[in-house]
Amino acid sequence: MLPSSLRAMTARVAAAFPQYPRLPGMFESTYSNTFSTTLRPQPDGSVFVITGDIPAMWLRDSAAQVRPYLHLAGHDPQFAALIAGVIQRQMRYVLIDPYANAFNEFPNGHCHNKDKTDMGDWIWERKYEVDSLCAPLKLAYDLWQTTGQSDHLTEEFERAARLIVATITCEQAHGQSPYLFERFDCVAMDTLTHEGRGNPVGATGMSWSGFRPSDDACTYNYLIPSNMFAVVALDCLSKLPLKDPELMSAAKALSAAIKTGVESHGRVVHPDFGEIYAFEVDGLGGVNLMDDANVPSLLALPLLGYCTAGDPVYLATRAFVLSPKNPYYFAGRAARGIGSPHTPDQYIWPISLCVQGLTAASQPEKIGILEMLMATDAGTGLMHEGFHADDPAKFTRPWFAWANSMFAEFVLHLLAIAEAPQGEGAQGTA
Repeated sequence: MLPSSLRAMTARVAAAFPQYPRLPGMFESTYSNTFSTTLRPQPDGSVFVITGDIPAMWLRDSAAQVRPYLHLAGHDPQFAALIAGVIQRQMRYVLIDPYANAFNEFPNGHCHNKDKTDMGDWIWERKYEVDSLCAPLKLAYDLWQTTGQSDHLTEEFERAARLIVATITCEQAHGQSPYLFERFDCVAMDTLTHEGRGNPVGATGMSWSGFRPSDDACTYNYLIPSNMFAVVALDCLSKLPLKDPELMSAAKALSAAIKTGVESHGRVVHPDFGEIYAFEVDGLGGVNLMDDANVPSLLALPLLGYCTAGDPVYLATRAFVLSPKNPYYFAGRAARGIGSPHTPDQYIWPISLCVQGLTAASQPEKIGILEMLMATDAGTGLMHEGFHADDPAKFTRPWFAWANSMFAEFVLHLLAIAEAPQGEGAQGTA
């Protein structure tokens, strides 16, 4: 049953947007999806979160799934405790293996694939993605900022945070890393080259990532948006009320070093758009110019907290990624937006549309994105992983909680604008 606080939010959406009779129902379905279908509280107070149609917990996805509930956590103890429980579970998994991206609810040995690396019984998949380590840190900071509570910042949290800092630091010099990943009889983007080490890289100050947030292998392993997220998440860690001042200091220094690397090696001059951020580089001259629908993305930089929505380099980058120059920008009869090499050609992701709406400067662009999302749900009232730009009835993953949460977060953003006193800016959140 939907909690009263969620029902009250739905009523506010209905009152603010009477011109969209389908919107309250879609909002209620997407906003409640994580709460009603994916949360599994554990006896120790932690909370396991499945992604939807896959029975595993991704560190990144689970953080995104519960993010909209931060809007309630400040005045509803149930949701504050829920988010704290998710953080507890995430950090416990980090202590099991900081290189894994997805975990089982129990040590049952279930996994996506039997890879060359011995993963252990807790691990669903061991694709190292630097943003996976950043997501719990940012969520912990956001919960503290929203509620003022610090009960989730336990000794176990600090032990896991130290391991995160050590792992990201280690991967600044990947040649010294113990991490390998090889998968056999698979598509190229499901494994790493060079006997599991990945393509060669030079030192940049940034931290190496084997895989993207899509779980696809990086072409060049300094993934710029994920390093930008590391800058933000590590800075957040340094500001938390922790008991270990050395951890806070190390996090701040690592954040600064990675930011220097991003700004020194992550910018390129595009002939049509001027100075923009690359998607990936290798420190040896290799540059990959694109953007992917998954977050962290270049489109999402203001949401990550790396820059403002009006930053000139971001605006130039945004113009690039929302153009045909981005090989994963698709335009069809039903919609236009960013997709991913992770899904078929011409499939647009609702996640990327939500990010576009959340970072748009103008209200007409925001409303246009909302109308596009409502028109491309294939009548289900829910979001999907991706849909065909010409035919939204063709979609992937009918149950994808991350996309549902992103839609709910976008509607909350629009609700804050609609309910704001006249004259206030359009960047508020509910």
